Amino acid sequence: MIFRLDERLIFPDPELAEPDGLLAIEGDLSCERLLLAYQNGIFPWYSDDSPILWYSPHERFVLFPDELKISKSMRQVLRSGKFIITQNQCFTDIIEACSVVARPGQDGTWITNEMIAAYEQLHKSGYAHSVEVWENGELVGGFYGVQIGSVFCGESMFSKVSNASKTALVWLCQSGLYDLIDCQVHTEHLESMGAYMISREEYMAMLRDND
Repeated sequence: MIFRLDERLIFPDPELAEPDGLLAIEGDLSCERLLLAYQNGIFPWYSDDSPILWYSPHERFVLFPDELKISKSMRQVLRSGKFIITQNQCFTDIIEACSVVARPGQDGTWITNEMIAAYEQLHKSGYAHSVEVWENGELVGGFYGVQIGSVFCGESMFSKVSNASKTALVWLCQSGLYDLIDCQVHTEHLESMGAYMISREEYMAMLRDND
C-alpha cells in the first residue's frame, strides 16, 4: 500500500515501498522532512501535475569513490586543464540548469519550482551542495545533491559540452569528502564509471554508519 503523509514529521518503514520504490505521497518539502527522508533512504520524485511522491528503491545504484573507473580518453580530458571546477559557487544556477537542459530519452523535467525552492533552502542550511564545471568562464556542467554524513545523495546533473558532468563526478570522487555516492537510478553513463546496484539493506547500513 502507498502511505499518505500529513503534517506529522514521520515516514513509513522503507521496506513497505511498492516494487517500483514508491512509498508515500503528499507531505511537504520542508528542510526537516527532506533531511529525515534522506536519512532513511527516501527521496522525492514527482512532476508538476502530481502530488509529492516519495521513493525508496529496493535496490540502489551507487558509486564507491575508490572504485571509480576513468577511461583513457577521460584522463586526457582531465590532463588538458580545459575545465575549472568549483563547489557551492552558484547552486541556484546548477539546479535551474538541471531542470532545463535536455537529456536524451527524457521528456520534460521532474525538478519543479517547488523542488528548486526546497533544495535552495537545504543549500542555505548547509546540507545541499553543488559542483560546477567552467570552460572559458562559462558554466558548462555540474550537479547537485544532499550530504548525509559521508554519503553524497546525487540528485541531478547536466552537461552543455562533452565530458563536463563526468569531470565534476571525477572531482567529487577524488575530493576525499565522501565514502559513497548515491546515484539513485541506473544510467549507462554512470555504470561505465563504476557504479552498480546494491541492496537497500547495504545502502541503509552505509547511512546508519553516518549517524
